[in-house]
Amino acid sequence: MTAATTFNEREAEVCYVARLIEDGRTYWVAGGGGPMYAVLLAQRIGYAPNAQYITEDGAIAPEPMLPFDPIQTMVSSRAGYRALQWGTMNVAQDYAALGLIDYGILNTLQVDTHGNINSTFLGEYPDSGRRFGGPGGADSIAAMAWRTILMTDQQRRKFVSRVDFISSPGFLDGTEGAREAAGLPAGTGPWRVVTPAAMYDYTQDRRLRLIAVSVWTTVDDVLKECEHHPVIADQVATLDPPSDEELTIYRTELDVRGQTSDRGSWITWNGEKYEQMEDGA
Repeated sequence: MTAATTFNEREAEVCYVARLIEDGRTYWVAGGGGPMYAVLLAQRIGYAPNAQYITEDGAIAPEPMLPFDPIQTMVSSRAGYRALQWGTMNVAQDYAALGLIDYGILNTLQVDTHGNINSTFLGEYPDSGRRFGGPGGADSIAAMAWRTILMTDQQRRKFVSRVDFISSPGFLDGTEGAREAAGLPAGTGPWRVVTPAAMYDYTQDRRLRLIAVSVWTTVDDVLKECEHHPVIADQVATLDPPSDEELTIYRTELDVRGQTSDRGSWITWNGEKYEQMEDGA
């Protein structure tokens, strides 16, 4: 594939997640654009043509009528076209409880060192702060999918030692067996955190670990945007930039209205290296 010369950092994030999608696996996909774009991109470009997904609201294995807008039309005839079953969130939860969902993919406001997710409240709950929309089905996805992939921005306020409010469970207090003690299925939990600038996994002692950075940034730059520093892998990889082929599918079949690329910085190849442009440049 041919490396793209101009792309948005949010487009890069979706491409990174699309490359993680495994063929023949099942995914419970949160609403909000990025998670669904990643699975659809992996299917369309051929990384995982036989991957199946359930929408957050319970449409089972749809074949969506593309192009369409997953951000706005998750609950619609176009998004659920040719689904095996038009279920509900409860149906999706039942499949996950039976162990049939390999991966969940979520967006979030905050993530902490043990993979707990906050999408409900920033500040001192409940007296001082800002309330958000909450997890929707994300709490069930994080609780019962075998592995959880989290998408967020690389910002200090998002990478904290302890989230302000646990909307969806990670490894809770980080102790061995904490999830199981809370009644969650054994062997489940956070797997990857992906931002436009970096990718993280979790150590055997359930702590966030930086494993890769984008081609236009550095480990030091990423750490500056972490309020609580993660563990650093012995070898930190460099993530390949999006390809022209990925972006063509992404822009013409998925995000046709540019709703992800209207936010965040643009990245350009200057003939020698990739560099991040200032917002609005």
